[in-house]
Amino acid sequence: MWPLIDAKKGDWYRADLDPQSLRGLQGYKVFIGIAMILGDGLYNFLRVFGPAIFNFIRRCQKVSSTRRSFADNNPSRVSSSISFDDARRTRLFLKDQIPIWLAALGYITLAVVSCITVPQIFSSLKWYHVLVLYVFAPVLAFCNAYGVGLTDFSLFTNYGLLAIFTIGAWAGANNGGVLAGLAACGVTMNVIATASDLMQDFKTGYLTLASPRSMFVSQVIGTAMGCVISPCVFWIFVKAFKGVGEIGSEYPAPYALAFRNIAILGVEGLSQLPQNCLKLCAGFFAAAILINAARDMLGKKAARFIPLPMAMAVPFYVGAYIGIDVFIGTAIMYVWGKVDKAKARAYGPAVASGMICGDGLWTLPASILALAGLRPPICMKFLSRETNARVDQFIAT
Repeated sequence: MWPLIDAKKGDWYRADLDPQSLRGLQGYKVFIGIAMILGDGLYNFLRVFGPAIFNFIRRCQKVSSTRRSFADNNPSRVSSSISFDDARRTRLFLKDQIPIWLAALGYITLAVVSCITVPQIFSSLKWYHVLVLYVFAPVLAFCNAYGVGLTDFSLFTNYGLLAIFTIGAWAGANNGGVLAGLAACGVTMNVIATASDLMQDFKTGYLTLASPRSMFVSQVIGTAMGCVISPCVFWIFVKAFKGVGEIGSEYPAPYALAFRNIAILGVEGLSQLPQNCLKLCAGFFAAAILINAARDMLGKKAARFIPLPMAMAVPFYVGAYIGIDVFIGTAIMYVWGKVDKAKARAYGPAVASGMICGDGLWTLPASILALAGLRPPICMKFLSRETNARVDQFIAT
């Protein structure tokens, strides 16, 4: 697409614009990718949210009845469809609950602390913005946690986008609306993601007969550790690798770029987009919804050959190397499945986890080498034949 749009230079957009300007070719790249992300997120949100609410209403009475039975230590009153193992897990899980008053007090305390401290860090985000976020966050967190429990698919980023649009537009462009929207997105996503993660931990504790309180304490300890470790890791990345978050760098942080431009779009409106960009975005937004619908309607066998809109959107403004990585992994799994389908299905996730872990662990020594100022002794480049001929000619002179 980019050569075709680039040929419209001077017609659809000014020819003298900076290559990174969002009013030029870069705007088409970024916003078309964002449109696909929004379409994919909206479809999956509706697909998860609808059945989640329906199942919750349908099971609410049954769950409350089961809970009362175990609270009375009378499992015989429970439906005989529950197995002995599930009955034992439920009894132990409900025996060691976290008091409601403690949860409410903790949430109110965190809300008060956030209303005081967050505006001190981000001056464009006011205390009443943070208060509104904390008022509505429990409802959104419940919806997301319930959806994660049913589908194992978290949509907390979509709720973050909602915060970007609402708080950014509320603050206004003249009052730092872009930064306020991004900060509000961070607050919202942390509340919602933590709730769904904690529910996953509770599910693990339920299956392993662990105490809910021990799972909660572990989550608190992990969150406290993250408050120290995460800034240190970010500092290492910024110091060791130049241009973190910039297009073309080793770590372009595509979601950071997408969220920033979504904030700009929410504050400044659609008038800043280059010509025909909105039409293309609308088409790709609809295409993302239709692709997802086709995946669901055609079944699992056919869905394997239909691309994921989210995976299609990221390379729009990051580059093709992610697509190449995904293709190589898919090819390996395909060949492995043909050779030994049972082992591929059993060990595929473990192999993938090992590759992800190895790739992540190498970042630490790479950061240390970069901080020490060391450079690799050999540099390899792949050039076109014409460029390589010019390089050889230059070296010869």
